[in-house]
Amino acid sequence: MRSARNGGEPVVKAHTDSLIRKLDAAGLFSESEIECFRRLPIQVAKLRPGEHIVREGDRPTRSCMIIEGFVCASKTTGDGDRQIASFYIPGDIPDLQSLHLGVMDISFEAITPCTVGFIPHEALHRLCEDFPRLGSALWRTTLVDAAIYREWVANVGQRHADSRLAHLLCEILMRLNAVGLADENSCDLPMTQTELGDALGISVVHVNRTLQKLRRDGLISFKSKRLKVLDWKRLSEIGDFDPTYLHLTPPPPA
Repeated sequence: MRSARNGGEPVVKAHTDSLIRKLDAAGLFSESEIECFRRLPIQVAKLRPGEHIVREGDRPTRSCMIIEGFVCASKTTGDGDRQIASFYIPGDIPDLQSLHLGVMDISFEAITPCTVGFIPHEALHRLCEDFPRLGSALWRTTLVDAAIYREWVANVGQRHADSRLAHLLCEILMRLNAVGLADENSCDLPMTQTELGDALGISVVHVNRTLQKLRRDGLISFKSKRLKVLDWKRLSEIGDFDPTYLHLTPPPPA
């Protein structure tokens, strides 16, 4: 895989808006706190699909904020098989744990064309010291990431293929809705069937059959990498989906 190419274009206000919206969903931050976050020294870079943000075993000195595009976290076995552990969307900082853990134990790579912003650890440490509420908000995001990992373990380990895929589709739609990147019942779903299979622990053929079944049952439509949920109630029931683990603020409607 290729490594990320660093870009030098200046960061603009819009680059941090998704993250600020996620961190301050309850509207608690002061203008000075928000402005300080926007003034972080962020180096913007463009990534192609397959480019790594960071690899397992690396010792990064910066963390990465997703501005546009989709990223996955993955582990690779000694035989070369990949297990995707989570997907990340704009507003996420997937490798924030590297702020306190010296060596990465997981890899992060772009699965679509991405725009990302690299933030030096030194600047993040200073932000957390000067603005404890911002530090607490960043810490909370890592706890939510851990909750998502736990849910994915249960999803892959205990649910059948239909339920695994339905659960994943519900999660992606709800997370994109939370940051304003979905139209209530529809969103971009740019993952390949190979990537979906690596996330769900099933073969590409099985992914295709399961997608077709959800379509035939009138639960979803999927065209030009755009997902539309036609029956949320039934899809969430099949997926055994309870959004509590996403810890959204404010919580989603029942």
